[in-house]
Amino acid sequence: MFDLRGFGANKVEPTGGFEPIPDGKYVAVIIGSEEKVTKSGKGSVLQLTFRIIEGPFTDRLIRAWLNLDNPNATAVKIACEQLAAICLAVDVPTPNSSLELHDLPLVIHVKCKKRDDTGEMVNEIKGYSKKEPPPPAAAGPAANSTPPWKRS
Repeated sequence: MFDLRGFGANKVEPTGGFEPIPDGKYVAVIIGSEEKVTKSGKGSVLQLTFRIIEGPFTDRLIRAWLNLDNPNATAVKIACEQLAAICLAVDVPTPNSSLELHDLPLVIHVKCKKRDDTGEMVNEIKGYSKKEPPPPAAAGPAANSTPPWKRS
């Protein structure tokens, strides 16, 4: 049981729908990571929770599951490749813990897909890349303090 005394639904804006966000690339950070046992009980996944930090979908959460411990060698290979992409995108190539990946910006490549079991549309992360630094400011008139009419 969780004690909810003092909570008032009238004081909080209720959450909106959980419609999937459009396909695209979004700047995000990992805000949560935990090991979960697979449904079969024969392995575990690393569940990563990403929060989008820029653009119109700021604060939306998207999860990824990496099958790092699984009897299916192909699933493990794919998970290791995904983890490598995440680590390189946040410049932590050899983490000792998933916590080292938290709060570091990267770009997640999101796609919408239809779930096989329910037919519901959901988001899935299909790739990871570095967040590129913003381009340097273009040199304008302030770059050269001599007025154009006085330059030779």
